[in-house]
Amino acid sequence: MNVMLVVGLIGTIGAGKSTVARMLAAKGGDVIDADRIAHEQFADDEVRRAIAARFGAGVLAADGSIDRAALARLVFGATAVHEAALRDLEAIVHPRVRRRIEAELDRLRCLPTTGGGHRVAVLDVPLLVRAGWAERCDRLLVVECREEERRRRLAARGWTAEQQAAREAAWNRGSTLPHELEPKTLRVDASGDPTYTSQQIDRIWSDLQRP
Repeated sequence: MNVMLVVGLIGTIGAGKSTVARMLAAKGGDVIDADRIAHEQFADDEVRRAIAARFGAGVLAADGSIDRAALARLVFGATAVHEAALRDLEAIVHPRVRRRIEAELDRLRCLPTTGGGHRVAVLDVPLLVRAGWAERCDRLLVVECREEERRRRLAARGWTAEQQAAREAAWNRGSTLPHELEPKTLRVDASGDPTYTSQQIDRIWSDLQRP
C-alpha cells in the first residue's frame, strides 16, 4: 500500500518558503503551489467577472485581465475593509483552488513510490492555517528567518514598507497555529546561506521517510 505524507509549509513573506519548497522538490517531494493555481484562476472568464463585479473595473487591466497589483492594494492591509475584501476574494477563488489541490492529492496518492520511502506532497499554500489546510497535513514545516534578513530580502525585491505591512497584516490575522497541532510541527531556519538551509532539509527529509 502506498503511503503519502502531506507536508504543509508555513512562513511569512521573505522567510524563504519558496526556497524550502524547491529543496523539498529536489529531494523528491511533489510540490503543490497554491499561489500558481490561484493565479491561473484569474484567467477564467467567470472568475474575472466575479472579481470585477465585487471590486470594480479598476482591478482590470486594459486587456481585460486581472491587474493583480491593483487587486492586492484592495485586499491586503490592516483595516477591517481590507479584511472583508480579502474574505470576499477568497470566497471567489478558494473553492476552485481547493478542488484543484484535492484532485492533485488524489492523483499523487495513486502513484507508486520509489526507493521504498514515503511519497511526500508539499502544500505551498499562502496563509495555510487561515485557508484550513493545517489540520489536513501530516506534518507542518514552519519556515523561520531572522527579521533583519527577511526585511533585506523584501527590500531587494523592491517591496515598499507599505506593501510589506499590508501583506503582514493579512498574515498576522491568520497564522496562529492551534496548540494541538504543535506535535506535528517541524521548523527550519532559512536565515542563512542555502547550504545551511539544505542541511536542515536533509535531516527533515530523512525524518519524513522513517516508517
